[in-house]
Amino acid sequence: MESSVINSQSYLTFKLDNEIFGSSVNRVLEIIEVPKITRVPQAPEFMRGVINLRGRVLPVIDTRIKFGMPGIEDTVDTCIVVLNVEVDNQEIVLGALVDAIQAVLDIEDQEIQDPPAFQSGYRSDLITGMVKQDDNFILMLDMDKVFSSQEITILKESDTTIVEKPKEKTVTKKKNTEA
Repeated sequence: MESSVINSQSYLTFKLDNEIFGSSVNRVLEIIEVPKITRVPQAPEFMRGVINLRGRVLPVIDTRIKFGMPGIEDTVDTCIVVLNVEVDNQEIVLGALVDAIQAVLDIEDQEIQDPPAFQSGYRSDLITGMVKQDDNFILMLDMDKVFSSQEITILKESDTTIVEKPKEKTVTKKKNTEA
């Protein structure tokens, strides 16, 4: 009797425009509705702004713009995928704005095909493979490669804990000892 090991991994699939992308659930911390986003002056075009996520400033990336797609108005399906990404041994938590969440899929390793060698609209180093599902292709992303070291540095600068109101300083007056 011959046994074979089937390796599979879970992927969160999401939609941007008419494309479906997948990211390993190992990088996904949570999915949240889109709250009020505060714009950051002189931030890169792809950075929509920051939000307060339980007392922590979370940079929010407009994934459409990051991938060279036109920006659109948020819809009822638009959400933020909170991710933990690592670039050059630096970890950062960020929010990726997506058009809609599709599903969480368990995909076997042998189902993932190599990405095509021809030039597509995406950087090929970001795509780890493709999966055919029904009549659609899912582009599997390596979220750790989506951002450059320079971009991570910019995002880390905005990823700080919200500072509480400073405490009032106590001022002590010296007694005048001169006569």
